[in-house]
This record gives sequence, structure tokens and C-alpha cells, in this order.
Amino acid sequence: MEFHKILVPVDFSPCSAEAFRTAVVLARQFKAELLVLHVADSRILDALGETGAQAEEVKNRFQKRAREQLRSFLSEDLSDVKIRRITATGVPFQEIVKTTRLEKAQLIVMGRSGGTGELEKIFFGSTAEKVVRLAPCAILTVPLAEEKPKSA
Repeated sequence: MEFHKILVPVDFSPCSAEAFRTAVVLARQFKAELLVLHVADSRILDALGETGAQAEEVKNRFQKRAREQLRSFLSEDLSDVKIRRITATGVPFQEIVKTTRLEKAQLIVMGRSGGTGELEKIFFGSTAEKVVRLAPCAILTVPLAEEKPKSA
């Protein structure tokens, strides 16, 4: 299998950083373009919008902070890797699958767990699980380095 485009969704969690490092290694190995996707969760932005008159200011600060985090995420020397940053707003798993299709990525490298809370996982399931079920390409889920596999 060859991979010319690798998509790595990032939410700035430790697991997402681990997935990013793995994606960089694979992009170098395959000389692939690395698409770094950050999705601003519209459900969070909508909830902020319901908090009152200063909602737009809070949303703008939230989005500015995400752009800054993305810049710092990509601060190491990656001059040998072709990287394209993509930002989207929506439901993360939907935007990841949509971007994969639009960009014709052959591989998604993503963290097994992200920065979302446990309550969301209980009611909605994890983003990684949904992407695995819906994505049109190969997916590599990356655990945190210190995570140990559970014995059966």
C-alpha cells in the first residue's frame, strides 16, 4: 500500500500529539503530504452562543486560541514534510470523514482518545470509534505512549 495523503486530526490532547508524531514519521517514509485537521466542535460553540451577549467574543477567543495551538503544534522543524493545515467547524467525526473524502486521503492517523470529556463518550461514543466505522480509507489509531494493552 502507498499513501500519498495522510490526514491527522488534532485536538491538542496528548494522544493527538502522539498521533501527529506518528503521522510525521509515516509522511516522511511514504513522502506523503500531511493534512493536519483541527475541527472546532460546533456543539461547544453553539453552547457558548447560548451563554449571553458576550458569546461572540468568547467564540472568537476560542477560535483564536485553536489557531495559536495549531501553530505551536507545528513549531518543530518539519521542512522535509509537505504539510497543509485545515480548519473546520462542525461535529468532529463528520468533518474528519468529509475532509478525508474531499481530499482523497488514503490514511487517517488519529489518537485513540482525545480531549473530550468522559460524559460525552458515554452518551455519544468516541470520535475515533465513529471515524473507524465511517471512513473510506485505512485508519491507524494511536494510543498514548504510556498506555498498556489490556489483557483479555
